[in-house]
Amino acid sequence: MVESKKRKLEFYGVPWYIAIFSCGVIILSMFFGALGTDMPSVLALMLALGIPLNEIGKRIPIWNTYIGGGLLLAFFGASIIGTYQLIPEEYITAIDGFTGSVNFLTLFIVVLLAGSIMSLERTILFKSFMGYFPAILGGLVLAIAFGIIGGMVFGISPSEITTNYVLPVLGGGNAGGAIPLSEIYSEVTGEPSEIYYGFAIIILTVANIIAIVFAALLNRLGELIPSWTGDGTTLMRKSSEEKIKVEDYTPNLKDVAAGFLVALSCYVVGLFFSNFLLPTVFGFPIHQLAYMVIFVIILQAFDVIPLNVRMGAKRLQSFFSKHLTILIMIGVGVELDLFELFAAITVPNIVIAMLVVLGATIGAGFVGYLVGFYPIDTAITAGLCMANRGGSGDIATLGAANRMELMAYAQLSTRLGGALILIIASILFSILL
Repeated sequence: MVESKKRKLEFYGVPWYIAIFSCGVIILSMFFGALGTDMPSVLALMLALGIPLNEIGKRIPIWNTYIGGGLLLAFFGASIIGTYQLIPEEYITAIDGFTGSVNFLTLFIVVLLAGSIMSLERTILFKSFMGYFPAILGGLVLAIAFGIIGGMVFGISPSEITTNYVLPVLGGGNAGGAIPLSEIYSEVTGEPSEIYYGFAIIILTVANIIAIVFAALLNRLGELIPSWTGDGTTLMRKSSEEKIKVEDYTPNLKDVAAGFLVALSCYVVGLFFSNFLLPTVFGFPIHQLAYMVIFVIILQAFDVIPLNVRMGAKRLQSFFSKHLTILIMIGVGVELDLFELFAAITVPNIVIAMLVVLGATIGAGFVGYLVGFYPIDTAITAGLCMANRGGSGDIATLGAANRMELMAYAQLSTRLGGALILIIASILFSILL
């Protein structure tokens, strides 16, 4: 009994004093210039920054219940560190590079996508993905409606609200949304793309933060009203009996390795289609992760992948989502420039962005409920993950909502939903501008 009490206070799975000592050694090494910028050093530093922020965030009253807890504090704490350069610049650059150019963020998403889709039984797979696109459209329609209401308050025309506010927010992030939207704007109007992009990235940044906070609030709402949410692994109501039960097969490390191979292979298939075989559909680019989702669904639909491999992918996904999310929150947090955010904080921008995000949330949740989904989980994935800043926004949003295992749905919103927005934009720009 005494031994169990001693082990109660743990940080990141180890006794608190070991965690504090480890983080202290790493941070001291950094400030003395002894820490490198290679991958092991960067991973160590990200943990040393993330673990204390996570533990503090889990213990701050109100914040830990309503705002997002430890992971969200790690995100905002990292953005403060990056913006104000509270650590040497070379390490900020190294963290940013590890998440971006080394692309650990994409690896993280690939593992979560494969595990989340492969753990679904075929019946629920068809039902959930077939009903998901109406939920996305429901979020889009109500986002436009709420945005126009906000525009009426500030004297902004419905056409400007739709093209300059709603489309950038729901466009799938920066590279997949704001940039191609600005190019479409330039082609239609003949104006420089920078004119559109400069404001699009501002409103997108504001909406991204709002989406993350809304995700934390929806998570709390789910705790208060359990019937509105599931177990965080599927959208379908009353579908637990249709899911593969992990206890039916316990994967070993060989299965995990096999699941990792299949996940990476599916990603490469996505790259092959996106970069070579079918890079565009009706003239619009399709992201490799969108192709990956489609390919994994096809494999699952035809029962190609053995159960042990699927469960290995699921176990790997659980490890990433439970224990490595803190790395991602530090990495994407460092990328957030608070000065850029502060410049975007005006009353009209905040109110209209909040209404657009709220409309996407309510619309997706309501339609999701009508098609048999849990409204909270649908609102988070089909609504908030349409209204954030792409892949990094999905991570932050699902992290704040404690629903990392819904990554497949989030990526559908970001990638295929973003492609839908580009198609709509090409039509609306020609009509409204």
